[in-house]
Amino acid sequence: MARFLLCWEFGGGLGHAGRFKPLAQELVRRGHQVDLMLRDIVHTRALLGDLNAQGARILQAPIWLHQTMGLPNPVISLSEIVMGNGYLKAGSLTGLVEGWRGVMAMCQPDVIVADYAPTATIAARTLGIPVASVGIGFYVPPDASPLPPFRTWEPIAAGRVEHYDQQVLGTVNEVLRSYQAPALNKLADIFRGDLPLLCTWPELDHYGRGALPAGQRYLGPTFLPSGGEAPQWPEGDGPTVFAYIRSTHPDHLALLQALDQMGCRTLCYLPEVAAGKPEPVSSPRIRYARGPVHLGQALPQSRLAICHAGEATLAQAILAGVPVLMLPTQAEQFLMAVRVEQAGAGINVAARPRPTDYKALLTQMLQQPAHRQAAQALARRYQAFTHEGQTTELVDAFESLITA
Repeated sequence: MARFLLCWEFGGGLGHAGRFKPLAQELVRRGHQVDLMLRDIVHTRALLGDLNAQGARILQAPIWLHQTMGLPNPVISLSEIVMGNGYLKAGSLTGLVEGWRGVMAMCQPDVIVADYAPTATIAARTLGIPVASVGIGFYVPPDASPLPPFRTWEPIAAGRVEHYDQQVLGTVNEVLRSYQAPALNKLADIFRGDLPLLCTWPELDHYGRGALPAGQRYLGPTFLPSGGEAPQWPEGDGPTVFAYIRSTHPDHLALLQALDQMGCRTLCYLPEVAAGKPEPVSSPRIRYARGPVHLGQALPQSRLAICHAGEATLAQAILAGVPVLMLPTQAEQFLMAVRVEQAGAGINVAARPRPTDYKALLTQMLQQPAHRQAAQALARRYQAFTHEGQTTELVDAFESLITA
């Protein structure tokens, strides 16, 4: 039996915890001891609470709670993200590293599994513990120096990327030297660890890196199989459209109006409406779900999916062979929307001129076959993908880091 510590430090939402759950369950099934160190132990409790009964401890991760002033805005790389989260000065970073080291001293892990947890990776390096990194392309970056920028649709000042990358690398190496640990040659190592396991497909890879080095491959996206209410479509003979959108997007009203005017039978999960807010467009052709919809049932019945380009929804749309109209709201989503559009399986609304002509975009996606054909081609390419197979492969990789 070995001891594993699963660490999540940066990023929001339930995706990180959702990735950990089947991995933790499989590790326990194989007889290992598992602990989880999470950024959020409150909202993840309902999802992960049953792991306690299997002997796993769920602990609060050390995270940066302060505001760093004078940073570049907007941030354009992982270097700048961590710089604003305690990596500007060695003293601040040392405090975070000490927190992680304390937990590792308590849990005595043989292997660290890091999901967007660079400080845990640094702490593990000071203790000589091997690290496997898991996650989407955004935070399992290419093995490159400097770390590539992700905000590539705007001009970047000459030397900016290199300057901040080297500044943060200097801070990290100063901390490592204080523990007599080996210095790093490149900052990418705090995100990649000893064994980077890239959980995405090329069509969803934020950095569009294409072919991977020998010995590495795309392992497919990790998301919990969908639950939720069974889809109930409005009556009629119009095309079925599933929409998962939020009222915080400035175009949600215009989009719903266009769907109604086009005669689409739309099943819409709009969380704010599910929580009690008024329906933005009342129509017999639009049904608002009372809660999350079972995507595994809804997407195969859909002619078109609409979402903000979140990983889980995009991946399930690809597996169902459904084209996607994407309304990204932040950089991670925008980059995935760019890749899906490049693959021909969707349209990235955020890359179109404003104001957006939604009727024209809907007409294009519903009446022209190219997008659907591209989506179905992707579905055929990944038809052998299973969560069970992916979990087995990831846990096998974790176990390969156990030292005698």
